[in-house]
Amino acid sequence: MILKAERLHKSYRMGATAVKVLKGVNLAVEQGQFVAVIGASGSGKSTLLHLLGGLDRPNEGTVCFDERDLSRMRARELNRYRNEMVGFVFQFYHLLDELNVLENVFLPAMVSRGIVGWLGSRAAARRRAQELLEQLGLQDRARHKPYQLSGGERQRVAIGRALMNEPRLLLADEPTGNLDSATGNDILAVLERLHQAGQTIVMVTHDERVARRAQRVITLTDGKVKA
Repeated sequence: MILKAERLHKSYRMGATAVKVLKGVNLAVEQGQFVAVIGASGSGKSTLLHLLGGLDRPNEGTVCFDERDLSRMRARELNRYRNEMVGFVFQFYHLLDELNVLENVFLPAMVSRGIVGWLGSRAAARRRAQELLEQLGLQDRARHKPYQLSGGERQRVAIGRALMNEPRLLLADEPTGNLDSATGNDILAVLERLHQAGQTIVMVTHDERVARRAQRVITLTDGKVKA
């Protein structure tokens, strides 16, 4: 078991009101699984993904990666978890327009090593980024800026960036939600190939057709896992 969440509760303050988003969610993911979490807008899917990725903390409950409780990690350990153990793919790509495609892909390696470490590993990181672009069919777009690409191309760049540090866990938040059906199918095919190669993936979506492409489907309704 690579990832385990138990009794997750999460609420947010809106003025004087506490809005409960997650209400005791349990989730277990085995190494190499492709899991889809499906639910309507407001069901808590993205909140759950943020907790699994260490981007936010639950009010109650635990998230464990390799039997290590994220809440017990120090800031430096949590940063390393988010940078090296987990890769994030978002609906709106979150690429940096001032960087070209190749630079966007190797950015996580630069962040993880710092200035001195980066100088010594820059060549290897660039080779790794170029290999990822070739695997994703983007080798001819390496010098382009993100705003020069189609939506599907930008999402493939985002997947390359997420894979840069060879994470053990890939978290995808509505990865096809901003794409047309044909382009979305291309992105799902990329995720399926990654899964076949052994990548552990947790994807959230509101679309049943997208969810069915995963190995296992979990339904989230009103902040709870539906039995």
